[in-house]
Amino acid sequence: MLGTVLLLLALAEPACPSPAGATSRRAEALKKLLEVFGMEDPPPPPAHVKQPPQYMVDLFNTVANADGVTKNPDILEGNTVRSFLDKTHGEKMRFLFVLSSVAKNEKILTAELHLFRLWPRATDGPKRHHFCQVSIYQVLERSEPDAPGGKKLLAARLVSLQDSGWEVFAITQAVRDWMEDESSNQGLLVAVQDLGGSPLDPPPLQFASSSDHHESKKPMLVLFTDDGRRGASLPAASFPDPQPQAPVLPAKMSVPKLTGPRSTRSLDRLQPCQRHPLSVDFEEIGWSGWIISPRGYNAYHCKGSCPFPLGENMRPTNHATVQSIINALKLSEGVSSPCCVPDKLYSINLLYFDDDENVVLKQYDDMVAGSCGCH
Repeated sequence: MLGTVLLLLALAEPACPSPAGATSRRAEALKKLLEVFGMEDPPPPPAHVKQPPQYMVDLFNTVANADGVTKNPDILEGNTVRSFLDKTHGEKMRFLFVLSSVAKNEKILTAELHLFRLWPRATDGPKRHHFCQVSIYQVLERSEPDAPGGKKLLAARLVSLQDSGWEVFAITQAVRDWMEDESSNQGLLVAVQDLGGSPLDPPPLQFASSSDHHESKKPMLVLFTDDGRRGASLPAASFPDPQPQAPVLPAKMSVPKLTGPRSTRSLDRLQPCQRHPLSVDFEEIGWSGWIISPRGYNAYHCKGSCPFPLGENMRPTNHATVQSIINALKLSEGVSSPCCVPDKLYSINLLYFDDDENVVLKQYDDMVAGSCGCH
């Protein structure tokens, strides 16, 4: 996290005398920043204006606050949620999802098929059914799925014929099979059956397709994965209410000018260790085209002195207290005073378009300094 802060500060510094040198430095800094976010190159912005699936927007708002800081750390399973739209271009009961953007090192935790159930069609005469059975099959033989061995049942449930809305089916094992052998991904087949398991033709129930209905109702595959990236072993918690910090000098407060040997000291070093704002603006960095939310966030940073004796307001560790004593009494040469550093870090969440224009929600550990202390 501190490395990220330093890189962002470097990006904000005035340009070097050499334009080529400044450009090279910025490119190197942005490359390092992408590594923090687990990417080699920034995804290109979508070719056309696209609305992210409402499910992904709602999930982001449930997990994070407006700045992307995690407010509910126990909701996500793993640290990545990926959404994929159907690629069959309008087939009513066949669905295909291309998973090429999923990294090989990602562990598939849960896979869900989200289908929007339309209002039942009006029928002549009295309705014979109040429920039907919806079965989801993994297609094994694309050309002949109904042949023996052509499909495998993944999930089945009774669905009401009296209303509409989203239906979610767990298909985790099928996605794990596809990740092991990409060529085995022959898609999914949905069957509408009566309570005895016999096909209903025409089916009294229809799901929204990828081409005939509004963007918000398109069939979608949602993957909950974990890429194994974990942060430092600082205390993990949800983002709290702001903790009281040592008072900050007003911006316009007059400060006596330091002269003589003290003139090289900065005012920052005379202030006690405390947390200060550090704005990260994705538009200034040039990432606003592919990041959906947030537009930026406050990373905060720690600065200030850790003078002897360390009070409880400095949140010192026992080691820092001992180091401060040794430094003050000059009991050992080369021992500096403790440093002002983050002692609690929080994660942030990004909602963004990946290289294939799929919408991804990803959680990154250790991105916000929650509080500062002398260590």
